[in-house]
Amino acid sequence: MNNDHDSSMPDGVDLRALSAFVDGEVTDGERERIAALLAEHPQAAARVASWRAQKAALRALCGAPLQRGTAHNSQSHTDLPSHEAPDAADDPTVIVLRPRTPWWRRVGLAACWLAVGAGLALALGPLAPRLTGGAWNGLGARAPSFAERADIAYAVYTPERRHPVEVAASEEEHLINWLSKRLNRPLSVPSLQEYGYSLVGGRLLPGETGPAAQFMYENRSGARLTLYVTGIARDENAFRLLRDGNRRTFYWISDGMGYALSGPIAEGKLRAIAVDVCSALGGKPEAWQ
Repeated sequence: MNNDHDSSMPDGVDLRALSAFVDGEVTDGERERIAALLAEHPQAAARVASWRAQKAALRALCGAPLQRGTAHNSQSHTDLPSHEAPDAADDPTVIVLRPRTPWWRRVGLAACWLAVGAGLALALGPLAPRLTGGAWNGLGARAPSFAERADIAYAVYTPERRHPVEVAASEEEHLINWLSKRLNRPLSVPSLQEYGYSLVGGRLLPGETGPAAQFMYENRSGARLTLYVTGIARDENAFRLLRDGNRRTFYWISDGMGYALSGPIAEGKLRAIAVDVCSALGGKPEAWQ
């Protein structure tokens, strides 16, 4: 508060005493004396009211919470004239400032946790295939994009009842010729009749680097499987599993093409179907590790 002498104040009014009064830093006797003085001198009462308003504005600017009826404020509101009595919101508040952690310390801590995580991954990596039933692809590895796209396409299109495909199985020859032309690769549709699934039809989809095809199958109970086919730049003799909820996708790469068979059926049965599909499409499932 302003402690300088102010000529506008009447004689006998000490600004330092008024400031201490506003801050609640006076004794009970001094508080009573100043309260009586304010009742007699409107200028002094106006100055006290102005300082209280400044304090309230500062609290609002700093976002300080209001503390009503706190024990540390010994000043009684009844000591002021009724027109000068402050609201409970004018009680002094305490603002606690917590020092921020230096940025270099936060970066160092993050680096330590990263190192710990990498060490655990390296230590547990060789055990992961046993713990995950063979669904692990190695440290930091993930399913290739085409397998994820196949899984998403299954989730999007198999719930459709009226428009699950673009071209129905009744036009199978047209479907195969159309998709073969778009993928620039001769395609064929393997039969899954021995597993109880009939061809519903197919559609053209966008792939990672070009077009992709999806063929849909359905059994008598309405359960569906999809075969996703797309061109891919790399080649490998690998057969892997992608799980997403109750959906499973077995995927493999053969002769520059990526294949993914998706469905919600038991893992062992889906694998057996995938092996037959791979063989029917000219792949070599016996080379899978």
